[in-house]
Amino acid sequence: MRTPTRRAVLGAGIAVAGGGLLAACSGSGMDHSSHDAKPSAGPAGYVSPDGKEVAAAEAERRPGPVRKVQLTATPTRLDLGGRTVGSWAYGDELPGKEVRVTAGDTLALTLANHLPQPTSIHWHGLALRNDMDGTPGLSRQPIKAGASFEYRFAAPHPGTYWFHPHSGVQQDRGLYAPLIVEDPKEPLKYDREWVVVLDDWVDGVEGSTPEAVLAELGKGMGGMDHGGMDHGGMDMGGSGGMDDGGHDMSHMSMTTKKAPSPKPSGPSRMMMGATSDLLGGDAGDVAYPYYLVNGRTADAPQTFRAKPGDRIRIRLINAGGDTAFRVALGGHRMTVTHTDGFPVEHAETDALLLGMGERYDVLVTAKDGVFPLTALAEGKKQSAMALLRTGGGASPTPSTRPKELSGKLLQARQLTADGSARLKSGKPDRTVKLKLTGSMAKYDWAINGKKYDPAQRYPVRAGERVRLSFVNRTTMWHPMHLHGHTFALPGGGPRKDTAIVLPGQTVDVDFDADNPGLWMIHCHNVYHAESGMMTVLGYRK
Repeated sequence: MRTPTRRAVLGAGIAVAGGGLLAACSGSGMDHSSHDAKPSAGPAGYVSPDGKEVAAAEAERRPGPVRKVQLTATPTRLDLGGRTVGSWAYGDELPGKEVRVTAGDTLALTLANHLPQPTSIHWHGLALRNDMDGTPGLSRQPIKAGASFEYRFAAPHPGTYWFHPHSGVQQDRGLYAPLIVEDPKEPLKYDREWVVVLDDWVDGVEGSTPEAVLAELGKGMGGMDHGGMDHGGMDMGGSGGMDDGGHDMSHMSMTTKKAPSPKPSGPSRMMMGATSDLLGGDAGDVAYPYYLVNGRTADAPQTFRAKPGDRIRIRLINAGGDTAFRVALGGHRMTVTHTDGFPVEHAETDALLLGMGERYDVLVTAKDGVFPLTALAEGKKQSAMALLRTGGGASPTPSTRPKELSGKLLQARQLTADGSARLKSGKPDRTVKLKLTGSMAKYDWAINGKKYDPAQRYPVRAGERVRLSFVNRTTMWHPMHLHGHTFALPGGGPRKDTAIVLPGQTVDVDFDADNPGLWMIHCHNVYHAESGMMTVLGYRK
């Protein structure tokens, strides 16, 4: 847990250029166009990420005072609380130092890339200018090893956001940090603030790397039982390489150039038997050795100090790669005020469920004593923990499970958007149907049966009300994320950028096409995305 500070941080940049010319084909509302290897050039007939339309949209945001930040992405040693691992991080901290700006400010963040490969920053949840959204071969060229780049954009909406790479499975290393955009007219009243970043951790433990995990998953389940599925096998290929410390530098296919599969690295991390009724059955693919709150294990938790009676705002961020977290603060009820940065009608709860990429803001009134903030890895039978201390008393043990975890639990679909965040009423001008397909058997995750192709486009036009219809044809849950926009859940539900879609279910979300460019839609399970469950929404000229 991090006491609120005005310290700033920054992220990493890029996207690996995708490329080649693809023959045009049609069907299912999809548009395949010729794709220039330079992402900024854009395909014919579509708004370019650095086009005049993007510049005009940025000008309408009236960029304000400039907030400058410098950051280095570097290999480093990280202390997880008595266990030190080699990984990559922003500076030498996990999470990276938060960036704080005020809505309307211009963020100018210079990233120096000291990693042995290109990297990228995606500004998760922000409606920013398209050419600053670091996505592979789509909106920005990569920041090469040894190079630096300044991301510069207006931050228009207050809220709780975060940033991470969009290159291979780098997100499942230590490359992530909070981005807090403060409201100059903040309506909430509170005495203290606590930014809480949740994560599942594998990198550097017994030789494991995220790339090796992806290579193992990509071979499929080989007929083993996993949530009732019958599994076959398929090799997904990655790329190899070691640094001089023996750290696996391989990186994978969908957002990087393909190369031979990495050599086996570390023990098997494939998970069997992780089940959760909340998630519709199968809870996840990866057996992580550690689960973290603000970079610390439950054996050595961070402590947030306050006074009894203090009103505390907690900003929760799930930065995990493959894990949903059920979160509760022992001895307290939480009042939910925001999700994914946007306000909701206040609702009391004992616990919350956060899929990867989701954020919630809550208010609590601190009692007297010491209390566990427990983040249960849903379906995985392990947990992360931090402590809230307002008085004396023995600290809870790592195995503590506060009763609130099994009390009233709120999910996004049960919340209502605050009046200030509701979309104007209106029927969609266009519906884009996105069938989520694939299985653990072949690890062939895709959208509409097609793996990610940077030349693929689902066309929209500026000014349209667009409905995305997520149809989950798989036996796993998927947290689906839209770049550059926020959508509304049905029936007056909250504004969000990431929504859980359960197995066999359909979730329809609406948004206004008001931010031109080429924008990714993908599952925020990093291993599903890198295996192919990503596609592109493109604004027509």
